Amino acid sequence: DKEKLEIRKLSEPPSPEAVSDMIKYARNVIEEFRRAKHYKYILCLTLTPICELSLDKMGTVFEDSNVYMLHMMYQAMGVCLYMQDWESALRYGQKIIKPYSKHYPSYSLNVASMWLKLGRLYMALENRTAGVKALKR
Repeated sequence: DKEKLEIRKLSEPPSPEAVSDMIKYARNVIEEFRRAKHYKYILCLTLTPICELSLDKMGTVFEDSNVYMLHMMYQAMGVCLYMQDWESALRYGQKIIKPYSKHYPSYSLNVASMWLKLGRLYMALENRTAGVKALKR
C-alpha cells in the first residue's frame, strides 16, 4: 500500500494537508471522469485535456506509480483507444506497465490485459518485434 500511494521525493516534502488535498482532488476528478465517459465521443475531445491537466497537477505530489496517477493514465489510455490515437495510447500504456508489474502478481489479469493492449498497439503501429515480445509476456 505504501508503494501504491507513493509521494514525490522533493527538496521540501509536501505537507500532510497538501497530500490530503491532492487525494481529494484525485478522487473528485476520477469521479467526474467516470460520469463524463457516459457521453462518449462529444466529451472525448475534452477528456484527454482533462486527463493531461489532472496528471500534471497530481504529478506535483504523486509519483507515476501512485494508484491515482495510474488510474488517470489508464482512463487517458482508454480515451486514446476510443479516439484511435494509437501513439498516445501506447505512451500511456508504456508508463502504466512497470508500476502494474510492481503492484500486481505476475499472472494478474490487470498485468496480462495491459501486455495484451501494448502488444496489439505495437502491432498496429507496425513494430512487430516489440508487439510479439509484449504478447509473449
